[in-house]
Amino acid sequence: MARKQHITIFTTASLPWMTGTAVNPLFRAAYLAKAGDWEVTLVVPWLSKGDQLLVYPNKMKFGSPAEQEGYVRRWLEERTGPLPRFNINFYPAKFSTDKRSILPVGDITETISDERADIAVLEEPEHLTWYHHGRRWKTKFRKVIGVVHTNYLEYVKRERNGYLQAFLLKYINSWVTDIYCHKVIRLSAATQEVPRSVICNVHGVNPKFIEIGKLKHRQISQGDHSFFKGAYYIGKMVWSKGYTELLQLLQKHQKELSGLKMELYGSGEDSDGVKAAAEKLSLDIRVYPGRDHADSIFHDYKVFINPSTTDVVCTTTAEALAMGKIVICANHPSNEFFKRFPNCHVYNTEKEFVRLTMAALVEEPVPLSQEMRHELSWEAATERFVRVADIAPTTPTKPHPPSSQRFMYINPDEVKKNMEDASAFVHNTISGFEAARWVFGAIPNSLQPDEQQRKELGWRPHQGL
Repeated sequence: MARKQHITIFTTASLPWMTGTAVNPLFRAAYLAKAGDWEVTLVVPWLSKGDQLLVYPNKMKFGSPAEQEGYVRRWLEERTGPLPRFNINFYPAKFSTDKRSILPVGDITETISDERADIAVLEEPEHLTWYHHGRRWKTKFRKVIGVVHTNYLEYVKRERNGYLQAFLLKYINSWVTDIYCHKVIRLSAATQEVPRSVICNVHGVNPKFIEIGKLKHRQISQGDHSFFKGAYYIGKMVWSKGYTELLQLLQKHQKELSGLKMELYGSGEDSDGVKAAAEKLSLDIRVYPGRDHADSIFHDYKVFINPSTTDVVCTTTAEALAMGKIVICANHPSNEFFKRFPNCHVYNTEKEFVRLTMAALVEEPVPLSQEMRHELSWEAATERFVRVADIAPTTPTKPHPPSSQRFMYINPDEVKKNMEDASAFVHNTISGFEAARWVFGAIPNSLQPDEQQRKELGWRPHQGL
């Protein structure tokens, strides 16, 4: 029997940081393993304790990768129940305070042996390859699939000199994804177009949210007034995560929304500013620290309002729909996937936002069909991923021998490959100079992991020249 192919999923964050690139790749690994057609390894960043304290909530820290792996597995099992085992590996990384992001250190392709290097999935391929220096991804792995999570251009535009930065970043992102990925999956059209890309939402929701939705449906069918709270929003409390748009809408239309009672949940660096802005409104707006969206405190809200236009596919919107709530959101490419759901109410203008919000407060949500619930599940997301990534197991076929009539034939694919190889060589050369890395925003001294990180990861000391 032929051995199973191996899928390695590399991502840019890990629990307990509750961010999309920590949670969604973890579920992807679990459900690909559940499908049973592949051996699966999830590769996540390892931060030393100083960086852990900057990133992880409630001052959580881990003394070893094994300790953090145990935490990740317990978190997953609490939400999914027992699932088939998959591997978890760690790569050395550092936290960039100016980018608020974790960046790889060294050549992270080395975390996987050549014998297991079949298919690589790069969650946030731009992020993982901006400063990559070492083995070329397409050389190491037979197939490399990128999954674009983040609308980097929209975030950058909101910074100082943002439009110039966005212009440069657009071309850098296209360059690195082209030379390192065979195919790229964009979760929505909110992301920039890159070579060889397709648009498909390959994310699902935590099964707990679907179970909450089923419970609410049973309660309503039995005559219970199940959704007795008003409207809410939950998200990391930074202005770019929808709070700017939301508070501007509420401020401009206080009179028309006079009956609205709304509660905001989130934690982040802009918490004080959001609270201050909310207190200036005449509406009944209350602000609370962030919580897990599955917390029972959210079960009885009827309306989820999310006007954000920086998301790619908003996880909390999907979770709210799975729980059976009405969602009010902008007509934006990031919400295209959700338009098929009867409880998703999309507005084009501020006037429509006001009308839809006030109507949602007095109407009842439409019960989700079994088909709609499945569309939101990780089982369906995994089916979509396997289809668009084109990684379903197949029987290998023998290549056709070259035709003798093709003497002096110039293969355009070969020409394109040679140009791509040259481009990859240029990137590898530039990324090997510390000064060039610094100019483009890399963390200083990130060409190789330091001895402390090597020790924490159980790696041998670096062998100098």
